[in-house]
Amino acid sequence: MARIFALPVTLVALAMAVCAADQSAENKSEEPDSFDIEPPILKQNLSDEPLPNGDLVRFEKQLERAKQNAAGAERLYKIGVLAKMEVEQRLLKVIRFESNLADARVARAKEELAEKESQLATGEITRDELESIKTALAQLTEAAQGATAKREHAELEAAEANLRRQQKLLKLGVGQKSDVTHAEEKLAELKSQKN
Repeated sequence: MARIFALPVTLVALAMAVCAADQSAENKSEEPDSFDIEPPILKQNLSDEPLPNGDLVRFEKQLERAKQNAAGAERLYKIGVLAKMEVEQRLLKVIRFESNLADARVARAKEELAEKESQLATGEITRDELESIKTALAQLTEAAQGATAKREHAELEAAEANLRRQQKLLKLGVGQKSDVTHAEEKLAELKSQKN
């Protein structure tokens, strides 16, 4: 009796498998790896040209994030959540992003000056407008130099603090001589760059 029921069940299962195979063959597209649902086209994938002022926007966003991270760092240090070194690193990161943003602004102002000089040659703008752009570029350059000096000073102070920290750890028997050597090399490298 089991054989009587086994044969029809096997035939039905085989028919279902054949039917499913036919349907999946019909559903396959010409492209072997395509999706049934295509993802949306993203704006940044539409053209290969970089966005105007893309660096400025990116540096401004990075600076804002770094400022937000550094804002509560001192309080977190006081309650014991963060180490003093982490607070110093967050503040140093803010200074680095400020310097990068100032350099990007100078680069953008130089590009704009070059465009305006060509417009002056064709008579589209006046010499007064060009002079105002040159004045703005000089101010941006001065600000960028100040930001660079501030960054170099902050990096030098951070390297000195790291060297003192590594020397204390070595003296306590927790640190390694290689860490002290590495900190000394980093400090010497920063001092040689400054000179």
